[in-house]
Amino acid sequence: MSQKKDTVPLPEDLRVLLTVIRKNGFAAAADELGLSPAYVSKRIQILESTLGTRLLHRTSRRVSLTEDGERVQRWALRILDDFQQLHDELSDAHDSPRGRLHICSSFGFGRNHVAPAVSLLAERYPELEIRLDLFDRVVDIINEGFDLEIRVGDDIPGQHIGRRLVSNRRVLCAAPAYLQRRGTPRTLEELQQHDCLVIKERDNAFGIWSLDRDGAQESVRVSGPLSSNNGEIVLQWALDGRGMLLRSLWDVKPLLEQGRLVQVLEDYSQSANVWAVYPTRLAHSGKLRACVEFLQEHFKSLSV
Repeated sequence: MSQKKDTVPLPEDLRVLLTVIRKNGFAAAADELGLSPAYVSKRIQILESTLGTRLLHRTSRRVSLTEDGERVQRWALRILDDFQQLHDELSDAHDSPRGRLHICSSFGFGRNHVAPAVSLLAERYPELEIRLDLFDRVVDIINEGFDLEIRVGDDIPGQHIGRRLVSNRRVLCAAPAYLQRRGTPRTLEELQQHDCLVIKERDNAFGIWSLDRDGAQESVRVSGPLSSNNGEIVLQWALDGRGMLLRSLWDVKPLLEQGRLVQVLEDYSQSANVWAVYPTRLAHSGKLRACVEFLQEHFKSLSV
């Protein structure tokens, strides 16, 4: 493959390459970028011609990096990050942030709380181009190309920066009809005799509730006839009187005030703080800083 003289790769071609790698294919990359697969393929061919080497092994099912492709991937990440930092420094990025911002969160919290916040963020900073993706699994924000994750829980990976947006906790509760039928538990161990509505979310241990009381953590194994990976479904089951629920106070406070749910074992709770998590390489990004500060102020107004 011949190399063109006096040419350097275009930043957008490097961005296309990283997207193809992350999405593991031309069609998926084209869909994310809003381009045609043929155009994406053409940009990769131009990039390979410019660099004078093959970057990808192509099959009908997937693509994989050549040895030179792995080297270019590392440089592309560094180059595009440097471009963004340069842009942030030259344009007053904190007051008028612009450019792409890729955010992720979990399904329930993302839909109910992050999505409305992102809508307000877009109104505040109209020059931002924001994409929000929701998952019910652990996300590797670096390898999957995200700038920011809004997550619930204090387990922040060591290679990332975490800024707490707001304090939150989960509490135990049930519908009055269920408590009338089955009785109110007086100790944590008594939950083992109750129908508990278990949620399987992300990497949380299934069927084990770990709660804090007076600074000490206690755990209990729970079970019941109903479980789901969707917190909103489980909340509806609790309102139907199907069992005990461990749920964020943000979600159940109005229901507790209305008497539709009753909190039990009030000495116990589970930390569910809300964090903004981002790669250390973006620590000085003006657009990211503006976004996180906006979200911190927004969620603080919703604190319970």
